[in-house]
Amino acid sequence: MSSPRTRWFGLLFVSLGISLIIVDSTIINVSIPAIIEDLGITSTQVQWVQESYTLVFAALLLVFGSLADRFGRRRVMVIGMALFTVASVFAGFAQDGNLLILARVFQGLGGAMVLPTTLSLVNANFQGKERGIAFAVWGSTIGGMVAVGPLLGGWLTTDFSWRWAFGINVPLGIIIVIGALLTVVESKETGPARRIDWGGAVLSIVAMASLVFGLIEGRTYGWWLVNKPFDLGGWTWPFDVSVIPFCFAVFVISVVWFIVHGVRRVRAGKPALIAFNLFAIPSFRNGNIAAMIIALGEFGIILSLPLWLQFVVGYNALSTGFVLLALAAGAFLASGLAGGLGRRVPPVRMVQLGILLELIGVTGVGFAISPSTGWAEVTPFLFVYGIGVGLATAQLTGVVLKDVPVSESGQASGTQSTSRQLGSALGIAVLGTVLFTSVQIQLTQSLNDQGLPADIVSTVVASVVDSSGGAILGLEKDPASADVAVAAKQAISDGTRYAAFAAAAFLVLGFFSTLRLNGAGAGSANQAPSAADTRNPKAPSATKKK
Repeated sequence: MSSPRTRWFGLLFVSLGISLIIVDSTIINVSIPAIIEDLGITSTQVQWVQESYTLVFAALLLVFGSLADRFGRRRVMVIGMALFTVASVFAGFAQDGNLLILARVFQGLGGAMVLPTTLSLVNANFQGKERGIAFAVWGSTIGGMVAVGPLLGGWLTTDFSWRWAFGINVPLGIIIVIGALLTVVESKETGPARRIDWGGAVLSIVAMASLVFGLIEGRTYGWWLVNKPFDLGGWTWPFDVSVIPFCFAVFVISVVWFIVHGVRRVRAGKPALIAFNLFAIPSFRNGNIAAMIIALGEFGIILSLPLWLQFVVGYNALSTGFVLLALAAGAFLASGLAGGLGRRVPPVRMVQLGILLELIGVTGVGFAISPSTGWAEVTPFLFVYGIGVGLATAQLTGVVLKDVPVSESGQASGTQSTSRQLGSALGIAVLGTVLFTSVQIQLTQSLNDQGLPADIVSTVVASVVDSSGGAILGLEKDPASADVAVAAKQAISDGTRYAAFAAAAFLVLGFFSTLRLNGAGAGSANQAPSAADTRNPKAPSATKKK
């Protein structure tokens, strides 16, 4: 058993680890315009720079949650942080979009090793009231770091280079690895080693990859009929129907197969990637549903706002980061409010309050956005939105895991983290698709109304969409295309507004999903017994501390 001081220092490095992982999911947002200019990436690649990290992150969380339970949670966290740091070096030196996307894949791999282990380490090393405080610190870190990333990325991009948005991970990663080895107490399952459900892992990866690929690439290859031939290693898709419906069919089949496969393994007494028996716990089942829907509405809007602020409003990366700092300020304020309100307000009610504040904030942003909007119109709504993110994120984690036995904390935390990351991945894919599809439709209609020839319309629309709005600056400089630039700014504004309203719609669904949540919150002393504990009441604790 570690000393109280060591345990809290360990929480510091665990929180720093999760901070770095979460920051990297948002720090790149304000750097995207600079990356577009430097590497010449397309709008589809813009989404993949974001999505490759989140997709790998979400697809492998469950696998590494199980591996951490078996081989040691601190060990997996340290290995993941080291991999994340090395991948950051390659991302910083990437010379084209494809290499950057590949580096982001390996960053996501490292991140998937870190996130579930940090949460299960908190769950294993803190008990009772201390666990509730530790959960609040962990959750508030996520909410706050989502917004600190853009400010940090804006400063590094403006004063140095977008490459330093990745380079800063190197010294921080080294500090976290050393600190974790010195202060974090190892924990893992004892008893016979459980086999890893590799079949479930493959099915989960196939399901995630096919869904996100279909959502992002639908406007490229066609949602139903072929819009552009799909080529893979010299092989061309041979049918008139697009590859996208096929991807969605693969997703549905994979999900059904994954569930059937997992349930059969649980009934046979074999380990499954998801502990399906945990879904018998109402707080865990309903909390995961809520977490996925809420994350879908929470984080997808972060993709479109920096593009609008820089290419339409005209801010640089640092100014954009300062605007988004209002979101961070709200999230950090929420962590203080959560501590005071937690004595009087049940955690579930705080989650619901947080979602309502997010809904007010993101809807207000949607109504405020226009080509002539400045920072004063959007920052109050971002501040309210940030308070909501902080309240909902910090408390929902505790609600989801409050009845989960420590012996299954790795799988449980991996599942709830996967729910969040799945929602985040879908948010980027869905809201990014809403943004770029809206821009394409709105700009095409506007230019047609101006009476421009069809070939010019298609060329301009393609350049604006593929550059994610970066082509607007060139259009503005030429007096002959000034009217086209005005139309493009309006289209980007409309697309961002529609993305905000789509996020609001998902938050409404998330709020209704929380109505089925109940319970006293994190740190409940009355944890439900695990399947193993039920079979053998005299079995020793499944969590071992060294």
